[in-house]
Amino acid sequence: MTDDINSPKYDLEERTAKFGEDVIKFCKKVPRGSITDPLIIQLIRCGTSVGANYCEADDAESKQDFRHKIGICKKESRESKHFIRMIVVAVSELKEEAKPLWQEAKELNLIFNSIYRKVK
Repeated sequence: MTDDINSPKYDLEERTAKFGEDVIKFCKKVPRGSITDPLIIQLIRCGTSVGANYCEADDAESKQDFRHKIGICKKESRESKHFIRMIVVAVSELKEEAKPLWQEAKELNLIFNSIYRKVK
């Protein structure tokens, strides 16, 4: 596959949806317990929120509304990185599996930071 503008890598709606799906799959592997349950809930919320808010941004009613929704995407992707890290602290055997998920959260955060800064 080529890295052109039509590839899935550049389709943010698809990419953020896949990120949410991957978060769900990852969280299903986390053992349930008093420490992990709140972390799982938080990661599911922010990880799936990235795509939902991107869809809202895509349908924004104004430039200001678009920027606001992208700002939420930016915050939720950053929060996802945080909760992935906390889950790895709680369940160290998931560290290797968490790395690509954390990397994707980081890349999405950088993308949304860039979009946010460009929209005045």
